[in-house]
Amino acid sequence: MARLPRLVLHGLPHLVSLHGHSGRVIAPDEIDRQALLTALREAVRLHGVAVHAWTLADDHLHLLVTPATDDALGRAMQDFGRRYVAGYNRRHGSSGSLWAGRFRAAVLQPGAWSLQALLFIDGHAGRRGGPVLPAADEPPRSSAHHHLGWLRDPLLSPVPGYWALGNTPFEREAAYRACLLEGQGAARLQSLTRAARHGWACGEDDWVQALAARAGDRPLAPRPRGRPVKVRPDTA
Repeated sequence: MARLPRLVLHGLPHLVSLHGHSGRVIAPDEIDRQALLTALREAVRLHGVAVHAWTLADDHLHLLVTPATDDALGRAMQDFGRRYVAGYNRRHGSSGSLWAGRFRAAVLQPGAWSLQALLFIDGHAGRRGGPVLPAADEPPRSSAHHHLGWLRDPLLSPVPGYWALGNTPFEREAAYRACLLEGQGAARLQSLTRAARHGWACGEDDWVQALAARAGDRPLAPRPRGRPVKVRPDTA
């Protein structure tokens, strides 16, 4: 089965994932983590991509971003990869690519779905057996520190779903903390995970259908399993 072209639509939020090759740790220590974030910050600023959230796990990186043009995200991620991997290989005496293929991206409906993606990213570590909320005094491994009001991350731009949580920073941070502690339903998590893995659009059915005109021939959701039902002419 041929690989689908990546779906990137400017002005809309996207859930992006990038994985290390064969489960390789992509940022083994704090020096690497800072180098990765610096490379990311330089690349997205150069190519016009707003970053709303990030989380850095051992073997993968998740981002919530909005590109200014349809080709901005691809250019930014390519630039970021070159910047970071070159420095990583010099520091560790290694060679070759650090990544397991190309990055994956799922376009999201703005509003409630982008907020769910924000929670998916900032709560990612908690779903792996650790605490749902990080400690305020530990080095940030995600944008949760920023959205909980513990520090200001210059990499990040606001996402409308977060601002709808309250009228003041204190109200938004308190509401966001409650959302992280409450967690997400299994169905919503599965939708986001599948969309990110396969590059599907993620949102309400009517929004996905309306988006089809911008996507052209590229499918936005998985097709039903099995062969299409044949419609036989009426012979009566």
